[in-house]
Amino acid sequence: MKIKSKNFRVQEGEQVDLKKWPTRVKPVYKSKKKYKQYLGEQVEELSELQRLHYASNRYAVLLIFQAMDAAGKDGAIRHVMSGVNPQGCQVFSFKHPSATELEHDFLWRTTRSLPERGRIGIFNRSYYEEVLIVRVHPEILCGQGLPDGLLDEKTIWRERYRGSGEPSLS
Repeated sequence: MKIKSKNFRVQEGEQVDLKKWPTRVKPVYKSKKKYKQYLGEQVEELSELQRLHYASNRYAVLLIFQAMDAAGKDGAIRHVMSGVNPQGCQVFSFKHPSATELEHDFLWRTTRSLPERGRIGIFNRSYYEEVLIVRVHPEILCGQGLPDGLLDEKTIWRERYRGSGEPSLS
């Protein structure tokens, strides 16, 4: 059995209804033995694809693992990437922003960590916390040293989510 990756892709311009988004996947194996066999085959294939990707030096691949604490992100990364050459990967874990990161646009720390061509970038978390969590807990913004003019609740979210391609100062 093969996972239908198209079920998890969002095409450019497509609207997503999260109520209809799949949250469960049928197991692709019937036993642990079959799972280990299947995982070994997939790891081998991923390893070969990584060699081709690295040699082409044309594109970068970014994998974002986003979940709550203790949800298994580290284990998933360890299993999925077990056959990949670490020299072709760049792994970044995003926790609370540092003082240096707080001096920049909220997307700066993830943007500067994007993978180089031919590499696989892995984000253990991403800018999600700066997009959703601060909206739910706006008091977090107060500790980020933003100028008072940017803390206007009527405009900050429109500015943050404007998507114009221009960097936002908030």
